[in-house]
Amino acid sequence: MGKRTQRLAALIRKETTQLLRDRRTLTIIMTLPLIELFLFAYAVRLTVDHLPTVVADMSMDPQSRSFVNALVNSNYFDITGYVASQADVVRAIDEGRAKAGLVIPPDFATRVERGNAEALVILDGSDSFSVSSGYSAAVAVGQDRALGLAAEQARRLGIELKITPIVASVQLLYNPSLNDLIFIMPGLVAMLLQILTVLTTAQAVVKEYELGTIEGLLATPARPLELVVGKLAPNMLLMLVNLGFTTLVGVFWFGVPFQGDPWLFAWLSVLFVASGLALGLLVSSIARTQREAQQVSAMISLVSMLLTGFIYPRGPMPAAIRLVGNLIPLTYFIRIARGIITKGIGLSFMWTDAVALVIYGVVILGFAAMTTKKRLG
Repeated sequence: MGKRTQRLAALIRKETTQLLRDRRTLTIIMTLPLIELFLFAYAVRLTVDHLPTVVADMSMDPQSRSFVNALVNSNYFDITGYVASQADVVRAIDEGRAKAGLVIPPDFATRVERGNAEALVILDGSDSFSVSSGYSAAVAVGQDRALGLAAEQARRLGIELKITPIVASVQLLYNPSLNDLIFIMPGLVAMLLQILTVLTTAQAVVKEYELGTIEGLLATPARPLELVVGKLAPNMLLMLVNLGFTTLVGVFWFGVPFQGDPWLFAWLSVLFVASGLALGLLVSSIARTQREAQQVSAMISLVSMLLTGFIYPRGPMPAAIRLVGNLIPLTYFIRIARGIITKGIGLSFMWTDAVALVIYGVVILGFAAMTTKKRLG
């Protein structure tokens, strides 16, 4: 047992020394998550408001001006100019000078009095975020104005309005300020950690094949399992430090509240990093060169970004696509990270994801060991 520990310690020291000597890779590993976090915090917004809007008001009366003001007060539309016709509105959107347009017909005021007024809101359909935000805001403003005008007309006629509209009282759990970073930060940290874990592990092992040093390692008294542990242990420690540091920056610099148990998050992070290391080892058993390892890792990263729930919800995805996402450890850890950091829930609510990470790590590590053994043979 003592000799085995000595061999393992020697291997870990060797790999740690090699890792620390590669200053460029070390710098990328430690700074990339922070750079991405700052970009998402200060540059990226998932909700769209203050859409540049042009108005073709062919009525020019108090009713039309009141409707325009209602749209502006919703904070979803910013009036950037007035034009003469609907064709001019479409031209402004075509030229990129506006994302939305409002067309008010000449008889708008008269039709308001009759109760059948209609204003046309034109949205830039090439931008799905703008369409969803603008459409919802325009419908809400129109309904609110219709109820207000109906009540006003009833008062003028001396009629008591019997119908009381339903007011929806909305309570936002976990993110009452609708801060995008509260949603993004846990998934972003997890996604970047998987990218770096898979890529660095795959490249480190493939580099041994390219340089021909893998045969030297196999000639040592160390057993294959000891070689794997010695190779992966420094990367695991570095990734856990990276995860902890990036999470602390998100919490203390950007004010993202950490609602759950930090120790539970730390232990489950170990499972996730181990799964990522196993996936990187599997990539290294397939790739022949470092370039191939980079390409396979990039493909895994792209699939992870799209299918794991990082940005796009998994619910509407077809069952076959969700099944592909289930083959990626990030899918489970994103739910864990958001559950602990954002919701503050415990292991009893997400034990299935924790078990999935354990099974994933064991299966992938076993498969990687078999393919590596076959390659060496």
